[in-house]
Amino acid sequence: MKRQLKVKAMVEKARVSDATQIHRLVNSFADRGEMLHRPLSEIYEHIRDYFVIRTGDEVVGCVALHVSWEDLAEIKAQAVREEDQKQGMGRLLTEACLDEARDLGIPTVFCLTYKQDFYSRLGFRQMDVMQLPRKVWGECYRCAKFPNCEEVAMVYVVEADQKL
Repeated sequence: MKRQLKVKAMVEKARVSDATQIHRLVNSFADRGEMLHRPLSEIYEHIRDYFVIRTGDEVVGCVALHVSWEDLAEIKAQAVREEDQKQGMGRLLTEACLDEARDLGIPTVFCLTYKQDFYSRLGFRQMDVMQLPRKVWGECYRCAKFPNCEEVAMVYVVEADQKL
């Protein structure tokens, strides 16, 4: 699945050779407290979860869709290089995840985020994180802010939408 951007870049599934660039991009935002750090080993282990946008050989945007259960998947590790933001890349990365969830038959996608406005514009709604299964907190212990999390849980009901 490839999507065309105004900047002539494509959303596509990540390759193993993208892992170090994904690691660098995600952790640059994590260093500022905007998302969870991802170990390089974890990125390699879950490379099939990732979508990327490249400019030439450089990964400028990434996101992962991680299946949590038969009816639930999480959008995580979404990042777009600062100089490439505000061009629709984040939207296209999110849409790729929603399309994949739809293709897999997963009715609900969630994310834990500091960027509620971004996800709200894409049709996600805020919900109490306590309504999600405890399984979704599987990585929270690695966060310096745990257990006083400031992220907001956002949910998108895939089965209720139309093909994007």
